[in-house]
Amino acid sequence: MEDATQRSAKWKETDIRALFDEEGGTVDSRIYTDQDLYDLEMERLFGRSWLFLAHESQFKKTGDYFATYMGDDPVIVVRQQDGSIKAFLNQCRHRGMRICRNDGGNARAFTCPYHGWAYDIGGNLVNVPMEKEAYGAVDKRKWSATAVPRVEHHKGLIFGNWDVNAPSLADYLGEARFYMDAMLDRAEGGTEMIGGVIKWVVPCNWKLAAEQFCSDMYHVFITHASGFIAMAPPEAPAGGPGPVQEGLQFRASWGGHGSGLFIGAGGFEQMAMTAGVETAEYWCIDSAPEAERRLGRSRGREMNGAHMTVFPSLSFLAGTNAVRVWHPRGPNEIEIWAFTLVDAAAPDNVKEQVRLSGQRGFGPSGIFEQDDGENWVEVQRVLQGHQARKTRFNVQMGLGKGGIDDARFPGRLGYVYSENAARGFYAHWLRMMTEPNWSTLGPTQVKHAAE
Repeated sequence: MEDATQRSAKWKETDIRALFDEEGGTVDSRIYTDQDLYDLEMERLFGRSWLFLAHESQFKKTGDYFATYMGDDPVIVVRQQDGSIKAFLNQCRHRGMRICRNDGGNARAFTCPYHGWAYDIGGNLVNVPMEKEAYGAVDKRKWSATAVPRVEHHKGLIFGNWDVNAPSLADYLGEARFYMDAMLDRAEGGTEMIGGVIKWVVPCNWKLAAEQFCSDMYHVFITHASGFIAMAPPEAPAGGPGPVQEGLQFRASWGGHGSGLFIGAGGFEQMAMTAGVETAEYWCIDSAPEAERRLGRSRGREMNGAHMTVFPSLSFLAGTNAVRVWHPRGPNEIEIWAFTLVDAAAPDNVKEQVRLSGQRGFGPSGIFEQDDGENWVEVQRVLQGHQARKTRFNVQMGLGKGGIDDARFPGRLGYVYSENAARGFYAHWLRMMTEPNWSTLGPTQVKHAAE
């Protein structure tokens, strides 16, 4: 890889390595605001990581397509005639115009609205207006759309990677697959996406949101206290339900992925309050026996309230199945894309309740989304201050307390109220920003006995 730090007059490798101190549990706040660091992130993180593209249920027929982003690059994802999925830059090779300006649909070709160069569903250049008269001949193979070289799947989720040398998606996800499958593999037929994609812009750095979903159960009963009180049943104690005490936090042995979850009783009540009674009955009672057969008792019946981030920018909440992608738009802004996934085998009334509860809780005007967004926006506003940008933030929760051994769950485990996964997130961020290639960056542990 070309040494990007040589192109940055501001950030040398030693300077970047000082931005996060895992042993001391501190992070330099400039990682949320600096344009040069953001540019390096686009090359070194988003240019080398597996990034979520779409869900397979969006592509039922040949030519079905979905327009999305990989980092800040627009891409088109398309079902091919042989059933495979391809992705390529949404950019005409002539003058750089988008060749698709719709969010999704079905197409036989993508034609640039500027000069009319046309590409088939595989991204191959197939027509150049007045080619013979104006050019003589155009090497169409050479000037086809820029393909995403790696596209792979995990249980309905489609990921892409610009780096041909990256590890396989399975190795990249590693232990994270165990936790992802608690949402993706509960029932025969897997999941499907319903209700389209809701998009909105929040003026904050993408890492504030991704880190929270990776690690932060700590904020829930403070930030969302008013929401829980408002949604609590009449017989609930005054002041809200209070923090749940039993749970674990997962930090991936490699890869920056993280999750937090509660264990044991209370899952039904918690889900009924946030996702509705019908959803809780389906998840905790009706589908639980099949989920236990497929996933084991710990994932099928005992874990609840789980949050997760797949590094760098895919996050979700199991149960409410609020899935979101943090598309970066510069160091100070993200575009949030929210999806709703449901078990394909779930009854229609449950699917509808999951969709509605997702919008009410985690849509752009959702009660919990508003709480989270206010925090992220205010942090970003504070970081506009000259003195504020000189501060280091504290990520010391759980530091030095030792891990938890629990044979039911893979990865490096800690108490649910911890910042162990946040430190894992930033440790991997630092490695991606400083390691030159996959010979030193690659996974050191990708398999686990519990898989």
